[in-house]
Amino acid sequence: MAVIFSNLHTESGLKSLNDFLSGKSYISGSKLTKDDIKVYAAVLKNPGDSFPNVSKWYNSVSSQLAASFPGKAVGVGFGGKAAPAEPAKAEAADDDDDLDLFGDETEEEKKAAEEREASKKSAKKKESGKSSVLMDVKPWDDETDMKKLEEAVRSIEMPGLLWGASKLVAVGYGIKKLQIMMTIVDDLVSVDTLIEEQLTVEPRNEYIQSCDIVAFNKI
Repeated sequence: MAVIFSNLHTESGLKSLNDFLSGKSYISGSKLTKDDIKVYAAVLKNPGDSFPNVSKWYNSVSSQLAASFPGKAVGVGFGGKAAPAEPAKAEAADDDDDLDLFGDETEEEKKAAEEREASKKSAKKKESGKSSVLMDVKPWDDETDMKKLEEAVRSIEMPGLLWGASKLVAVGYGIKKLQIMMTIVDDLVSVDTLIEEQLTVEPRNEYIQSCDIVAFNKI
């Protein structure tokens, strides 16, 4: 049965994950699985001592991912605004309203309630799903410069696209393919369009022969 985690960018979400990991090393079973990768992608950073079970699990996943991708990383940062806090405030305000069992609702209170509902609906409209994608990028032959191939891939920048870790995997006859992770915002990025209109056309098709999606998971 699937385990569902919500709002892992918040303390309440991390607390739920921390409780779930009590006595466990991984999300599913005793070894690292795709479930751990999906949850890892949704946790913004190691939460530290505040959530010790999550912190221990996060470090374990990080070390295993690092071993799988031995290339030297330069480090990346993420910009953007923090998740809106209005829905949480609205819920707290709703709780206060529930305590007023006998009081008459004033016009001001009605107006405030309507504004809260409008804020909730607006926030829901702005929410957009994300996906974690693992892709194989294949060169033309064993003489293709794989460093330039990866540079060509990572040179693609667009809203909703974030390139992740990568590694070279032997195919045979001296040929290697690039295996690379990316996180996309579903409403902004189409993987098929990315492949057909960016990766396999000029000038990148000088290095790239074809691309295949190995794994596609909703976050």
